[in-house]
Amino acid sequence: MNSREKQNMELFSYIENLDNRKLEEIILKLAQVFGSEKIVFASSLSIEDQVITDIIAKKINNIKIFTLDTGMLPKETIELIDITEKKYNIKIERVMPDETAVLEMIRIHGANLYYESVEKRKLCCHTRKILPLLKRLAVVNVWITGLRREQSITREHAGKIEFDEKFGIIKVNPLMYWTTQDVWKYIGENNVPYNVLYDRGYQSVGCASCSRAVKPGEDLRSGRWWWEDPSRKECGLHINPKNETKARKNESA
Repeated sequence: MNSREKQNMELFSYIENLDNRKLEEIILKLAQVFGSEKIVFASSLSIEDQVITDIIAKKINNIKIFTLDTGMLPKETIELIDITEKKYNIKIERVMPDETAVLEMIRIHGANLYYESVEKRKLCCHTRKILPLLKRLAVVNVWITGLRREQSITREHAGKIEFDEKFGIIKVNPLMYWTTQDVWKYIGENNVPYNVLYDRGYQSVGCASCSRAVKPGEDLRSGRWWWEDPSRKECGLHINPKNETKARKNESA
């Protein structure tokens, strides 16, 4: 654990009691502790992330928003970035993977490696998402996300405010206890722009090749990497070792 990670862990004890506060209250308190320049919101342009963007744009100043542009996003997601920037008069930073690393991966494994095995799919996610995220988070103390417990069994043990051991950073998941109905209610009442793919049956949108529409009654993230075991379908961005341990204990109980 480096000095930055140790500092983040120590400061986490001061803010974990904010769990029952609203998003804007949590962020304002964090800004007092760290400074707003040390807080970032990572948006995938999901319905959850669009809710958070709406709140940040209207009620909080100087919180930077970025998205991981893997080079494989659906055109509908790219279009939504532009729509969102114009509506809120904000700039969403596009964090992209290292081009050389991507080309080398494709040279060795082929362009569609993610369909061949879980290991190769995770390699693609690691190259296109994890490494760029690591680089972006290395200069901040707080990472805001749109995670919700209802999204999948791999997220049901996450907390609203937690210390992410994998990235050595304080992680804030303000919508953790929201339901899908809560999210859509907010979007409707506040005229929040959202990805049109949701109107076509998508419930989770990532890279174009790894996302599809889902059937009624299916898990919210069943359209992501649908060819894999649903109990382990994560790209690696939101896997906290502590939560993984809890999940495994429940599975074996």
